[in-house]
Amino acid sequence: MGFEWLAIVMFVLFLFLILSGYPVAFSFAGTSIVFGLIGLALGAFDLNLLKLLPNRWFGAMSDFTLLAIPFFVFMGAMFEKSGLAEELLTTIGIALGPIRGGLALAAIFVGTLLAAATGVVAATVIVMGLLSLPIMVRYNYDHKLATGVITASGTLAQLLPPSLVLVVLSSQVGVSVGDLFLGALIPGIMLALLYALYVVVIAIVRPEAAPALPPEARIYSGWALVRRSMLVVVPPLLLIFAVLGSIFAGLATPTEAGAVGAFGACVLAALNRNLTWKIVKEAGRSTANITALVLMILFCSTFFGLVFDGLGGQLWVTNFLTGLPGGFWGFIIVANIAVFLLGINLEFLEISFIVMPLFVPAATALAPMQTHVAPDLMLVWFSVMMAVNLNMAFISPPVGFSLFYLQSVAPPEVETLDIHKGALPFMGLQVVGLILVMLFPSTVEWLVRLAG
Repeated sequence: MGFEWLAIVMFVLFLFLILSGYPVAFSFAGTSIVFGLIGLALGAFDLNLLKLLPNRWFGAMSDFTLLAIPFFVFMGAMFEKSGLAEELLTTIGIALGPIRGGLALAAIFVGTLLAAATGVVAATVIVMGLLSLPIMVRYNYDHKLATGVITASGTLAQLLPPSLVLVVLSSQVGVSVGDLFLGALIPGIMLALLYALYVVVIAIVRPEAAPALPPEARIYSGWALVRRSMLVVVPPLLLIFAVLGSIFAGLATPTEAGAVGAFGACVLAALNRNLTWKIVKEAGRSTANITALVLMILFCSTFFGLVFDGLGGQLWVTNFLTGLPGGFWGFIIVANIAVFLLGINLEFLEISFIVMPLFVPAATALAPMQTHVAPDLMLVWFSVMMAVNLNMAFISPPVGFSLFYLQSVAPPEVETLDIHKGALPFMGLQVVGLILVMLFPSTVEWLVRLAG
């Protein structure tokens, strides 16, 4: 072993910095500078490698797919801030209210819909927590069930297209974002259906935990409810289907579809009489913040990757992962455990930029050793599997991010312990979903093949 130990120490120190709360971009850049200088002093790092950095930055910024990020974020921000989400939840809640567990089912439906519209977990969980949790608490829903459906369905924003996770993974893994969108659609819907099935079972076994909405709370009924549903539910659904459908059909790139989605969200806000300069400004600010964060981490992680590779770290990691006992499946198990553990403490952006560049060479090298997945879709399947895994990590107690998002807006009567206990059954359902995706790659491949 030459100077690979220096790369390992660099990576360990980097993890220590980000787990201690230091900003990720600065952790990337700081460790790169320090260990680059140490490697230079020891003769382990070639300074000429830094000449590649501008080309890598330019290549990253030339990736047209990344332009989809601000469009999809702006689309989701308009849904959140213009009142469209509140109208959706109220209407669906009244429509499903007469059945036991109806409010929880409405939360899953609207949470899934908002996840597909926003692509941002924090926005979806916080909006659902502000809108639906007080209502379910008011009508005597079990607090653990109420918080569980919100965190689980809201976290689907990491998986359902047009997820920002998938856009970032596309740039890091080197596969088509359209293929990732198609590949993630069935696993995302499958998880939402598992959540709904769980609510139905709870409503049957423990009816007091998920009561029906009382008649006096159903302010719409009959044709008035049908008309309300057509006005409130159909337009957002059509917009989401148009955006995703144009990508899947090959009529538009994700970037072009994102631009149409952003404009369409503004049109829906205008039709809802909520398109004001204040809302547009707030949506623009949210978009700028998230986009700037992505690009800053992208620049600094590229610098980190160059130094790490120059010290021999990438080659060492690839050799280690490909030499694990069990070959391909040994690597898959280790990769899932690593991503789950990191996902408890880190955001998806950090994980995408940290571990995926390390895993992809090993996954590519091990692909010929297995017949489980079609070779041309190996990286698509692997990326979707990692996205499902991140879903599970995001709601895992005691430090899952979605739990803290909900905790920040929960009513006083909802205890922190309820939020953490409520996530456990849905974590179990996500484990089931992850196993199904691992064992049945057709859940990822089918739509990609159909469209291709």
